[in-house]
Amino acid sequence: MQKLTNKEEEIMHILWKLEKAFVKDVLAEIKEDKPHYNTLSTIIRNLEDKGYVSYQAYGKTHHYFPIVSKEDYKKKFMNTAIENYFNNSYKNVVSFFAKEEKISIEELKEIISLIENKS
Repeated sequence: MQKLTNKEEEIMHILWKLEKAFVKDVLAEIKEDKPHYNTLSTIIRNLEDKGYVSYQAYGKTHHYFPIVSKEDYKKKFMNTAIENYFNNSYKNVVSFFAKEEKISIEELKEIISLIENKS
């Protein structure tokens, strides 16, 4: 799975949300920094080249859809981030969020409970 640019990832989130879309549909979903139609079309074709998107052709028009699930991408993204930024340590991940006050004690207790009850 090739790495995506920020804009490609933004487009993938839109395609995951819409499930199938023409370029004009994707363009309508972009709220800020709208690219030109042709630029967006190129980004989507790049996603196709990278193996994230496929399409069904209707004459010269293409109806695009994701072929990589959001779950699969999330796993790859999270595993890469944990490997690159946290030395492959989930303890370091949780510690980071605790230090940044992004996770509460109650949430940590929920996580511990989920782990304990997994079996």
